Amino acid sequence: MKLRLFPQEDAGLVLLSDMAQQLVLGVRTMSGILGADKRDYDSLTEELHQHEANSTDLHFALLTSMRSSFVNPLPREDLYALSRMLNEAIEKLDGAAELISLYQLSKLSRRAAEQLEVITRQAELTAGAMKRLNSMDDLEEYWIEILRLAKRAERTHRIWCAELLNDHKPLIYARHRDVANQLVDVTKDIRKVATHVGSILVKES
Repeated sequence: MKLRLFPQEDAGLVLLSDMAQQLVLGVRTMSGILGADKRDYDSLTEELHQHEANSTDLHFALLTSMRSSFVNPLPREDLYALSRMLNEAIEKLDGAAELISLYQLSKLSRRAAEQLEVITRQAELTAGAMKRLNSMDDLEEYWIEILRLAKRAERTHRIWCAELLNDHKPLIYARHRDVANQLVDVTKDIRKVATHVGSILVKES
């Protein structure tokens, strides 16, 4: 990490960490949705909506913090990019939950659970990484592991879609494919977070 000549305000990093934690909580709610009765979809989806709303509030709070802080721990453009990507990830997760509720889907493929396992690990790693941005400790390992998980998610998505096409009529296929697309997009957004962390590491080295 480069030597900083002036005191820095770490509010931006705290807010990023809080956003990452909302993603972790959202993933837990999504896990509940996958195992829930249809009658519980609405309440669980509303719970995930709240996590997404909390994340959005934190995103706007970070924008306010950047404008009012004299010295930020990272360049403003990096703080903004990470915040935006984290918020987009939970938006996609929220979208997947809403689709399951709207379509009243049941008996989702086991690939959904496999995909959620990847997202859970990505979210937990990202929450830890956001707490270490000030020191940059072990972030290269985080970057590499997220990329590995993202590749696994892409492969699971391809297999899932192929199985859907083989096993379902067009309307059912389309509905399940919508959910599959939303979930893989979550993994892509978290990958963007990790890739941006990697670019920060290169700049700060």
